[in-house]
Amino acid sequence: MDSPQSGTMQALICRKLGDPTAPISETSPIFLSSHHPVPQLTSPTSVRIRIKAISVNYGSALQIMGKYQEKPPLPFVLGSDFSGVVEAVGKGVTRVKVGDGVCTITGQDSYAEKVVVDEKDLFVVPPGCDLIAAGGLPVAFGTSHLGLVHRAGICRGQVLLVLGAAGGVGLSAVQIGKVCGAIVIAVARGPEKERLLKSLGADHVVDSTSGNIVPNVREYLKSRNLKGVDVLYDPVGGRLLKDSLKLLNWGAKILVIGFASGEIPIIPTNITLVKNWTVHGLYWGSYKIHQPDVLVDSMQELLSWLAKGLIHINVSHTFRLSEANLAFAAIMQRKVIGKVMITFEDNAFVDEKSARSKL
Repeated sequence: MDSPQSGTMQALICRKLGDPTAPISETSPIFLSSHHPVPQLTSPTSVRIRIKAISVNYGSALQIMGKYQEKPPLPFVLGSDFSGVVEAVGKGVTRVKVGDGVCTITGQDSYAEKVVVDEKDLFVVPPGCDLIAAGGLPVAFGTSHLGLVHRAGICRGQVLLVLGAAGGVGLSAVQIGKVCGAIVIAVARGPEKERLLKSLGADHVVDSTSGNIVPNVREYLKSRNLKGVDVLYDPVGGRLLKDSLKLLNWGAKILVIGFASGEIPIIPTNITLVKNWTVHGLYWGSYKIHQPDVLVDSMQELLSWLAKGLIHINVSHTFRLSEANLAFAAIMQRKVIGKVMITFEDNAFVDEKSARSKL
C-alpha cells in the first residue's frame, strides 16, 4: 500500500441507463467528473497506472444502454482495455516497475486518468511499440487470437471468412488469420475499408453493400479451386450470418463473437448435425475467471507479434475523455475502420466541433 495521495482526477461515470451518444451534461447517462478521488494502492501487489489511452468498445455502449451481459450497480466508472505508464507499485510487486508501459483490461474504473490494478493482470508493452495503439490490443486482438488459435485451431491453407472485417475485432481476425497462414476472405462496407483490408493481407474483400455476398465468395472460391469456408468469424450476426452458412464446408467451425447488427440469428441445429459444424461462443473477458493461464499465453504471443511487426493496430479515431459520447457515436454509426481510442494526448481533438468533423 502507498501513502495517501491527495487530489482528484477526471473519470467518466455512468449514472443511469440510456443513450451513450447523448451530449455529456448534468442529466446525460454518462457524466464527466473532475473531482473523482485518485485511487490508492490497496494491497502489496497493487499497481497504479497513469492512463495513456482507453479502447472504446461496442460492449461499453451496450453496458450504458443496459443491454450488456455484465450489469454493474449504478453509478459506476466505465471500464475497458487500456494502456498507460506505471506510476506507483506496492511493496510486493515484482513484475513491473515505475515507468513501464503496460496494457490490460478492467471491467470498471479505466475511463479515468488513473487506475489501480493487481500486477498479475498487467502485460508489459515491449519497447518500441506504440503505447496508444497497444491500448487497443487486449480485447480486439485477444478475442480473435483466442477464437481463431485456441478455439478453432485454424491451420495453414484453411479458408477463413471474416464478417464485419473493418471493425476492431474484424481487422484483428484478418491479421491473425494471415499470421497463421489462412486464406482470408473479408466482408466490409465500401472502397476505403476494402483498401485497408487488402493492405493488411486479406486475400479477397467483399463489399457487403452490394447485396448477397454468397455469389461473390463462391466465385472467388471457384477461381482458387477451394471447396468452401473452414472457419467463419462473426461479430455481426443477423442476415449476414444466415447467408454465410451457405458457404461452409463439412466440419467447419463457427465463431460467434457478437451481434453488431442488433439481430441475434438462429443457427439451424439440423444442418449443424448433418455437416458436422462446431459452434464456438467466444467471450474474452470470461477467460480471466475460468482459464487465466490461456489468456496470459495468448496476450504474450500477441505482444511478441506486435513487437515483430506481424500485426498492426489501426487507430481510426481519437477523442478526449470529455468527448466519450462522440467516440460511442463513431462506433454505433459504423464510421470506424479499426479502433476508436480515448487519449490523454495533447494532440487529441480540442473541442466537440472538431471531433464531429472526424465522424
